Amino acid sequence: GGVAIALTLSFCLAFMAFQLREATVESDNSATSAIAGLVVFGLGAYAVAGDPLLAASAGVAATTILAFKQSLHAWLRAITWSEARSALLILVATFIVLPFLPEGAVDAWGLIDLRALWMMTIAIATASFGGYVALRVLGDRMGVAVGALVGGLVSSTAVTLDLARRVQFGEVTATTAGAGASLAACVSVGRVMVISALVSFDLFARLWPSLLAAAVTLSAGAGILALSRSVSKSHSTFASVRNPLDLISVARFAGMLGLLTVLANIASRTLGQRGLNAFAASAGLVDVDAVTLAIGRLVTDGLPTAHAVEAIGLALICNQLFKLAAIAISGSAAFAWRFGSVVLAAAGAASITLILVAGA
Repeated sequence: GGVAIALTLSFCLAFMAFQLREATVESDNSATSAIAGLVVFGLGAYAVAGDPLLAASAGVAATTILAFKQSLHAWLRAITWSEARSALLILVATFIVLPFLPEGAVDAWGLIDLRALWMMTIAIATASFGGYVALRVLGDRMGVAVGALVGGLVSSTAVTLDLARRVQFGEVTATTAGAGASLAACVSVGRVMVISALVSFDLFARLWPSLLAAAVTLSAGAGILALSRSVSKSHSTFASVRNPLDLISVARFAGMLGLLTVLANIASRTLGQRGLNAFAASAGLVDVDAVTLAIGRLVTDGLPTAHAVEAIGLALICNQLFKLAAIAISGSAAFAWRFGSVVLAAAGAASITLILVAGA
């Protein structure tokens, strides 16, 4: 043990002295070479004294990171301090706050499960922030279609409203906007599918065929629009997409999710299926993700899966109707009917699939 420590210290001192000398001569302030050298020495020692396979894997990972050094630097420069702080917020919420939250309902009526609500908040916030960072990093190199896909991870409604504004000011054509909005809606449907899988496997099993049919139809409609002659070549990003992961946004989403969960539970218990559908239809105008989480929690508490599927379907439909209404109000009839045609086809595909699966 003493010999190994002596050898390690000798190498580190000699190597760092050489690196300092080289940096002074070449006026290079980069620490990459010094860190890489220490990593190589450490992995070599671990390959002899520990697990050679694990050391080799770590070596490949380190080499890959070094190979993409310039790209990583460019990505990091594109990220602001507020965005880096948001990533730290995710870590704090996951590893500091979550372990201290109690398991199970905290009220006598079994309406509020703080731990489950916080876990879902972290999951959705992480997915939204990932999409936002991708949009920020890729920046102006993206076209409208790719921007809509990534922006849909943050908010498909924000993407659609921004496209409506850009059509109004002549920045993109109605066909381009229709393709982008359809792709963003496709991502939104995919988010609902993932969320349902997280909260209830039974709900996911009932939803995924129709949701997949809707997603395929939306992507196909977007492809048809994208291949038409009138698609523009705009590469600007979505100005209305903001960082979804500051303290206020996280607190707002957690509060909204908790409120919607309580309202959904009360509506289901007191008014039955009609009350749940009315809740889903109205709340779906605001946020389909939160509605899916709230109703999915009810399935785990005994709500019939068929009732949940109907309510979530209403939420999705109302959310798309809200987007269409916003587009129409903006004065772009061409954008509205293009996007509306794709949404109508997707709703038909989902309905037919749901009927076929139910009858099988």
